[in-house]
Amino acid sequence: MKQRSEQRSGLAYGFGAYGLWGLFPLYWPLLEPAGAGEILACRMAWSLAVALVVLLVLRRWSWIPTLLRQPRRLAAIVLASAVITANWGLYIWAVNAGYVVETALGYFINPLVSITFGVVLLRERLRPVQWAAVGVGTAAVVVLAIGYGRLPWIALSLAFTFGTYSLVKKRVGLDGPESFAAETSVQILPALGFLIFAGAHGDLTFASEGLGHALLLASTGAATALPLVCFGAAAVRLPLSTLGLMQYLAPTFQFLLGVLVFHESMPSERWAGFALVWLALAMLTWDALHTAHRGRLAAQAAATAAANAARTAEAADIRQPSSDSRS
Repeated sequence: MKQRSEQRSGLAYGFGAYGLWGLFPLYWPLLEPAGAGEILACRMAWSLAVALVVLLVLRRWSWIPTLLRQPRRLAAIVLASAVITANWGLYIWAVNAGYVVETALGYFINPLVSITFGVVLLRERLRPVQWAAVGVGTAAVVVLAIGYGRLPWIALSLAFTFGTYSLVKKRVGLDGPESFAAETSVQILPALGFLIFAGAHGDLTFASEGLGHALLLASTGAATALPLVCFGAAAVRLPLSTLGLMQYLAPTFQFLLGVLVFHESMPSERWAGFALVWLALAMLTWDALHTAHRGRLAAQAAATAAANAARTAEAADIRQPSSDSRS
């Protein structure tokens, strides 16, 4: 019963995390007339404020001295901060510029980019279905390039920056709150520099558009942290396979918002390209579930064999004294 309750809670947290990320296209336009640069800088600055509050509540400070004595991890954190800053900035600009569907495409193809990184950078070996999915995904990019009349550079940039961020994060090895605090600590100096420079030139809207607008800009910190907290809670309650399937909720919501709410154009070439992307994701999902199922069966068989061997050994030990007594 407790395990079932944990799974229900995990699903609720997962829907909360990916639902909030998927609804971001409705949030960023609320921050106008602030430009993408000001929104990004406010997001970085207020995210650090939220991160410090979280660390204060959790009383997690002991990791800081250790991290400061590790130059390689610090360099990795700086790289992760730079890459996620580029990702955030491009995403905010693209949504407010009317490219919601293309941003959704970026997060749909992100798993394919992660696989490519695994092969090229980590020398991982792909299973046949994974190779086929990569091929279908590549064909999708070609079809979408024809449909857009250009490479879908927004989608590709979002996918590659987030894929790079995920790769670097694995090397950093910090838990969620600590990683969030470390990255936003790196972001704070460029964020404050931008805000000071823009304010000196009269280009900030934070103090000129009323209290409501200022509070909305300040809420970017909570809007960044809340889905991360939900994701962390879901990650410890759900199997990785379930969490992997739920990751497609966010770009699905974004895609639906782009088509149904923002009425972005979807000619037949784009539908064909998206269909190929969805086919590639379906192939990856089937392969992951099939591999996980085979792994569970192999583990069960190994456990059964070990149990049988243990029972056989125990029976042999029981028979041994009897034979000794007869001799």
